[in-house]
Amino acid sequence: MTPRPLILHILYRFSVGGLENGVVNLINHLPHERWRHAVLALTDVDAAFAARVQRRDVETIALRKPPGQGIWQYPTLYRTLRRLRPDVVHTRNLAALEAQVPAWAARVPVRLHGEHGRDVDDLDGSSRRHQWLRRVHRPFVQHYVALSRDLDDYLHTRVGVPASRITQIYNGVDERRFQAAAAARAPIAGSPFNDPQFWLVGTVGRMQAVKAQTELVRAFIQLLCAQPALRQRLRLVLVGDGPLRASCEALLREAGISDLAWFAGERSDVADVMRGLDCFVLPSIAEGISNTILEAMASALPVLATAVGGNADLVADGRTGLLVPAADAQAMAAALATLALDPARAVAMGQAGRREVETRFSLAAMVAAYEGVYNGLLRRAADHE
Repeated sequence: MTPRPLILHILYRFSVGGLENGVVNLINHLPHERWRHAVLALTDVDAAFAARVQRRDVETIALRKPPGQGIWQYPTLYRTLRRLRPDVVHTRNLAALEAQVPAWAARVPVRLHGEHGRDVDDLDGSSRRHQWLRRVHRPFVQHYVALSRDLDDYLHTRVGVPASRITQIYNGVDERRFQAAAAARAPIAGSPFNDPQFWLVGTVGRMQAVKAQTELVRAFIQLLCAQPALRQRLRLVLVGDGPLRASCEALLREAGISDLAWFAGERSDVADVMRGLDCFVLPSIAEGISNTILEAMASALPVLATAVGGNADLVADGRTGLLVPAADAQAMAAALATLALDPARAVAMGQAGRREVETRFSLAAMVAAYEGVYNGLLRRAADHE
């Protein structure tokens, strides 16, 4: 092992996203005196997002790969790998898996691949093509990290990776940055709903099909139709932007309740936003391990989420929140009613979620798990030299 091994994190794109934020957290919190890092994006690097990396010695590289098969990028990747000479290459998700081939050719000592969530065009993992692609690259990958039990099972049963070559590591959340409001709900900058009489339901995420914010809006509308008295205090906060925003706005407009919802857009103060909510909802139709669920739990919010992917790994149904089927607005409306009509129970769930974060999902626990994997694989590589 070199005195300070270099980890090269390879991603499809280095910009705003849960996976990418996890990489930033890992770089920022692995002990600086023991590890070096570089980030290679097959496509683009968002300079503003990359600025979240607190270390100034981290090189970021954008290959600007065009869409399609990346085999034509192999020479460039190989040359970059030979220049950097990383001790560890850590690719993430299918879009970056192809980089394992030039990493093998460049004789990188440790080649690790992480599965963070479902592919947008393979939400249930049934795509034979995606399974085949992962099998083709399997000989080049020494070890895998799965972020949920669901992804662990997928790698083992559908891709054929031996259980001994998979480590399951949950995302960790910075429980110092994400904390409960000191007393009553904290005001959110720019919000029209800061009056304490309101009970705020919120979600955070890019407004795209897989995140299914339209299902939350439909559930909100159905609940207000079924419980008209809640119109006085129930309000909806949608943080993020993207293709689904127009559809969400249209649904609220058609229901005549646009004034009961606030589209906050993209925000850089998510921790402050969380402290200004009473309940967090994640209506996704597919997930890996959701950073926003963990952030909500760390903020002592009850979580209402769909029972997909790794959500059930995080939310203890009935104790730290509620789980409902995906794409079922009626079930979501009923669960939302349970929380809105019993605020004391909602608060108790949020407090239980905070305790769960402190014991199982802390950032320190995640960093220690990754460091253990890196050290173990580097020792094994040294033994085989």
